[in-house]
Amino acid sequence: MAALVHSTAIVDPRARLAADVTVGAYSVIGADVEIGAATRIGPHVVIGEHTRIGARNTIFQFCSIGAAPQDKKYAGEPTRLEIGDDNTIREFCTLNRGTVQDAGVTRVGNHNWIMAYVHLAHDCQVGNHTIFANNAQLAGHVHVGDHAILGGFTVVHQFCRIGAHSITAMGTILLQDLPPYVMASGNTAEPHGINAEGLKRRGHSAAAIAAIKRAYKTLYKSGLSLDEACARITADSAVQPALLPLAEFLATPGRGVIR
Repeated sequence: MAALVHSTAIVDPRARLAADVTVGAYSVIGADVEIGAATRIGPHVVIGEHTRIGARNTIFQFCSIGAAPQDKKYAGEPTRLEIGDDNTIREFCTLNRGTVQDAGVTRVGNHNWIMAYVHLAHDCQVGNHTIFANNAQLAGHVHVGDHAILGGFTVVHQFCRIGAHSITAMGTILLQDLPPYVMASGNTAEPHGINAEGLKRRGHSAAAIAAIKRAYKTLYKSGLSLDEACARITADSAVQPALLPLAEFLATPGRGVIR
């Protein structure tokens, strides 16, 4: 069984498509592209060279996937974009390849829901089960943890980190790192408690959520310095493992956390 490619689509002979891939009208697929089983490519999609897309993804019309990075230092190196399985990418999204100044690859994990007009710049690393609402924009080198949710028109500065299970409100401007579990909003972003409802939905126990709330107060309400708060949360994580992601995030150098 050959892939179902519309007669108006253009597929480079060096691209590798699984047998049950579908490609819509007027789409263009470049060289060294690999597309996995049961993935659906809509009409008018452009997939650039050196792109790997896993299984059971749905990419809607007018997306640009795997184009060259928007970086003036880029000199045509064969950098890559890698997309996992079971992702939905809606209309007019732009996902760029990496640069040699970083890992050389932009990555998107599995089970992500990426709404219209989202931009993922070069070298971004996106985990699993995330949600990007319409017009969320990531600059280069941004890392996004599992289950993070970015509200519509969220804008993230380059090199920022967004922790697992965090959430931003519509129109949030992130210039520093957003720790795991924390809700943020504003220009520039400020913390507003923890994502308790999301944690409940994902099966976190009442005890774990209570411990995360206490850690939030340690970080934001206690008057401790960042180093002091990190030390206390790290100590508490020995008793409550749910605090380990937060402790590790705070202990890792970055752009500084929102406070």
